[in-house]
Amino acid sequence: MTISQDQVQWFAATFNKMADNVGKAVLGKPHVVRLALTCMLSEGHLLLEDFPGTGKTSLARALAATVQGTNSRIQFTPDLLPSDITGVTIYDQQKGTFDFHPGPIFSTIVLADEINRASPKTQSALLEVMEEGRVTVDGVPHPVGRPFMVIATQNPIEQAGTYRLPEAQLDRFLMKTSVGYPDHDDTVALLLDAKTRDRTAALEPVITANAVAQMSALADEVHLDPSVAAYVSRLAEESRRHPQTKLGLSVRGCLAYIRCAKTWAAADGRNYVVPDDIKELAVPVLGHRVLLDAEAQFAGVTVEQVIGQILADVAPPSERAA
Repeated sequence: MTISQDQVQWFAATFNKMADNVGKAVLGKPHVVRLALTCMLSEGHLLLEDFPGTGKTSLARALAATVQGTNSRIQFTPDLLPSDITGVTIYDQQKGTFDFHPGPIFSTIVLADEINRASPKTQSALLEVMEEGRVTVDGVPHPVGRPFMVIATQNPIEQAGTYRLPEAQLDRFLMKTSVGYPDHDDTVALLLDAKTRDRTAALEPVITANAVAQMSALADEVHLDPSVAAYVSRLAEESRRHPQTKLGLSVRGCLAYIRCAKTWAAADGRNYVVPDDIKELAVPVLGHRVLLDAEAQFAGVTVEQVIGQILADVAPPSERAA
């Protein structure tokens, strides 16, 4: 059943309130904030590749404060163990039982800082929880609850001592983007308010965690015309056979693409997806899923250029499917 106009208006109004609330802590980045909220309401995870000190932690904490949730930060280092993330089972001598002690992954918003500095074994501890929303320790599954979102960061400058994220791990992130530095006016505003050490501390919740789940369910009901679905499929096929790519958009990536587009449309006050939604979300959704071949990388070709070419080569639908 398609979402009603009254429901989509409530969705858009609530989304804007959440974005404005997060924007009080992350100044001058409305597009990034809307992408992060879209990612959360689509029940996905976000990968931020950005320089230190650009507000990645503030974004994670502001999201958690906005949805009346909890947040945790995991600093990934080469000596970090999987149990440091998921938790451990410890034997209690007084009770004579094994008790599970949850790790920092059990939060509403989890900031995985510099995720590529941990070993592949430790990185793999996130695979199950990001895909299925649960952690299995000693054969016992432990759900992390809803909403749940991982915001992972990478430093694009310092690559020494890092481990590249494998394609299977990258594909589990719904979007990849960057916060970036604020412009001149926002920087001046931050400097004038330097006495405020934590801009997220004053944020009040806008919505409950249960309401976030309701918004996610409503976004699933946004209408998707078969012509738009076919458009996404053609984009995926073109990304796979493009002469400068060695890996294109997977089926899981296509499903993520559609979920994002539905949420993006509802946030814009529409109960249907249009081709422009697909175009606008192309770089955040495809940017980390489309891998270039060695020759293209050596020639200085960027993923954004290839995505732009794919969008130019595949014509969007001009009318609804019959």
